[in-house]
Amino acid sequence: MAIVGHAPMAGIELRNGRYNIIVRFGGKRFVRSLKTNDHDAALSRKLRVEENISLIESGRLQLPAGSDLMTFLLSDGKLNKKPVAKASLTLSALFTEFFDRLPAGTLEETSIATMKIHQGHLERILGKRFVVQGLSQDDLQRYVTKRSKQRTRNGTVAGTTIKKEIVTLGTVWKWGVGSGQLRGGFPNQNLKMPKTKEAPVFQTRDQINRQVAGGASLDLWDALYLSMAEIEQLLEHVRMAASLPFIYPMFATAAYTGARRSELIRSQLSDIDLDERVFTIREKKRVRGSFSNRRVPISKPLETVLLKWLAVHPGTNFTFCHREPILHSRKSKPSTDGLTKDQAAHFFRQPLEGSEWSVVKGWHCLRHSFISVCASKGIDQRMIDEWVGHTSEATRRRYRHLFPSSQRNAMASLFD
Repeated sequence: MAIVGHAPMAGIELRNGRYNIIVRFGGKRFVRSLKTNDHDAALSRKLRVEENISLIESGRLQLPAGSDLMTFLLSDGKLNKKPVAKASLTLSALFTEFFDRLPAGTLEETSIATMKIHQGHLERILGKRFVVQGLSQDDLQRYVTKRSKQRTRNGTVAGTTIKKEIVTLGTVWKWGVGSGQLRGGFPNQNLKMPKTKEAPVFQTRDQINRQVAGGASLDLWDALYLSMAEIEQLLEHVRMAASLPFIYPMFATAAYTGARRSELIRSQLSDIDLDERVFTIREKKRVRGSFSNRRVPISKPLETVLLKWLAVHPGTNFTFCHREPILHSRKSKPSTDGLTKDQAAHFFRQPLEGSEWSVVKGWHCLRHSFISVCASKGIDQRMIDEWVGHTSEATRRRYRHLFPSSQRNAMASLFD
């Protein structure tokens, strides 16, 4: 044990690798763990405690009768006693309270829906009545092991999926600690996860057709990217087959900007600047906890489509909408509202159903195709990232092979 930083009112000591704070007040000695091994952090908290003691002694800060002194001092007078975890708080109740208290707009609807799917798996394996405060690393490892053995159409549940489920539980746990319903750190250290399988690189229709004919999974179509010629053919098909006027311009915007489905849904007329030929995309994923924008140049083909669409636009704030309530989807919404994700998914499938383009799985294929076409044209990676927003290194690996000149030059440099 080493005592450091002696002061008239407080000091810190290093014991078993962690710092404690020692306070002498009212003729008594108080000790509390600071739960850190960082000397600077411990010293900073010590100085704050000494300042709070001075405020109490000068009468500028009142210590309520019956208060826990150390909790009061360490919280700058905000807490009178240690938060007491609810000993009987169940897993189901914790999730219910988390979602009930979630401020509007904090998370996207799709994120909330995904978290609720994760909740269902967690409750099925751990149990709805599982007392959360007793959660241990062994409980989480048991969850990982059981979940990894469950069968799916592609074999067993992937490690990346299980990791996301654990992250969801960790998010709710941290909220529970912050709200005083739980205490302690989330026990997810050293969990052993099943090995993950890297997603296949983006490929052409011909490449995927050959592999599927050889017995590969139909899920390989999720890795499809379309060439520019194929994108133009697809858009022409949609123009002829779309059941509502907004569908074709929505397809074209996705194909020529790489916008995500959620970004297309959020898009408003004020985001389109045809004078400067710039399309502003409203983001939620790039900057955590805040809204952000990115700007994509409007290409000539997209400009032509948008000019025709704006000439007949119903007049709402949203870029893609319909004059009447939208039918033939899971929800009907008034024309003044934006599309729902289910409506967007429905009206993606509708013009492609029964055609050669039915292998295109969703809006994300148009995003992947935009990125892949940019890569195949040799456009700088940094510019691609600027246009499409955040892309992970794992995603970049899926289309890096499409940089033809870069790869040829790299190979040639080996033999100069």
